[in-house]
Amino acid sequence: MHRGRVGALAIVLSAALAAASACSSDDGKSNDSGGSSEKITLNVDDFGTFGYQELYKQFQAQHPNIKINERNVPKLDDYTPRLQQWIAAGAGAGDVVAIEEGIMVKFKSQPDKFVDLKQYGASSLQSNFVPWKWQGGLSPDGSKLIGLGTDMGSMSLCYRADLFKKAGLPSQRDEVTKLWPTWDDFIKVGQKFTSKIGGSTKFIDSPETYYNTILMQEAGKASNQTYFDQSNKFVMESNPAVKAAFDETVKMSDAGLANGVQFLSDPWSQALKKDAFATAPCPAWMLGLIKQYGGDEQQGKWDVAGVPGGGGNWGGSWLAVPTQSKHPKEAAELVKFLTSPQGQIAAFKAANNLPSSPQALNDPAVKAFNNPYFNNAPVGQIYGATATSLKPVYLGADNQEVRQAVEADLRAIAQKKLSASSGWGKAVSDAKKAAGL
Repeated sequence: MHRGRVGALAIVLSAALAAASACSSDDGKSNDSGGSSEKITLNVDDFGTFGYQELYKQFQAQHPNIKINERNVPKLDDYTPRLQQWIAAGAGAGDVVAIEEGIMVKFKSQPDKFVDLKQYGASSLQSNFVPWKWQGGLSPDGSKLIGLGTDMGSMSLCYRADLFKKAGLPSQRDEVTKLWPTWDDFIKVGQKFTSKIGGSTKFIDSPETYYNTILMQEAGKASNQTYFDQSNKFVMESNPAVKAAFDETVKMSDAGLANGVQFLSDPWSQALKKDAFATAPCPAWMLGLIKQYGGDEQQGKWDVAGVPGGGGNWGGSWLAVPTQSKHPKEAAELVKFLTSPQGQIAAFKAANNLPSSPQALNDPAVKAFNNPYFNNAPVGQIYGATATSLKPVYLGADNQEVRQAVEADLRAIAQKKLSASSGWGKAVSDAKKAAGL
């Protein structure tokens, strides 16, 4: 959510809370959700693109007494504060809620706010998830399972093949991957592109997307932590992964490669539609967003190459059932259905959300999947190649607030509103404030 609008935010969230409470899943029926003939609505709160529309239809066909109402919020930064307020208030949240990796630690410390999915048969499902994804859904003491994993964020890099051709650069994905083994090589390619194209078309979409990509790469190679260590001590200043990612992103802005727009803001989506950037980091979930905002007119123009600096994991979520749900049994059944291997396969095919299920990752439907929107790129192979070796990066309870503060400073540098020389010091200061230090 935009900073500097706290009062407006409180009003909006209060109104949203009241509205959500008014349209709760109770439907005026009995609170007893055990009867299979009871007509109920399950509200599902999520963000971005989870690719569940066809799965909802299947579940409703199998459970004719249940209607699913998806309450999607496009931007994660808008979704998270609403969810936090609903969970804290004990009212307003959906029967099923999506929890992104950056907020999971904070919610895991409040296990009493969520249904223990083990009570509804989820204990037997552990083998359906890579070990760290299963572990990530457990309460700190391991006694409760508050969430089942959805996707992971294996990385690639998306590029506009037509604009690369126009700039005289290779456009075939294998050749493009060879252009940038390192991020410094990537910057050199960007400078060549800019010298040929110029005008309003920048090489990269937003400084914050590249910053987060590099940060998660660097953290995964070393400490497996970013702003906080696993005791939730603030370690941004002493963590070389954060400084390396910050410095590399500043280099991109200094080279004139960056749009200074906020990821998923209206200016970002307009820049995408107007061919105003040529590359974007593409953890698997980004493919669905580019397709959603790029529209039919950009189909076949984008392609998928390897990411500089090696692989990494950025993104991924869990589905949970808040204890405030009046239909926990049915909600838990829906969570198990959506996160099953077959559910994850369907979500991958619909929105390219990379499964966290080993069975799904090894399924031919995933391995052989080519994405027609991205010039038939073999995304099943591209993302699946590194999926089983992905490692989780610890994100502290105040990760999202700190991340947003640092991103704002990186955008200011790209916009020439903040000098690169003073950028790091201000980012550290702003991060501390965001963390309440």
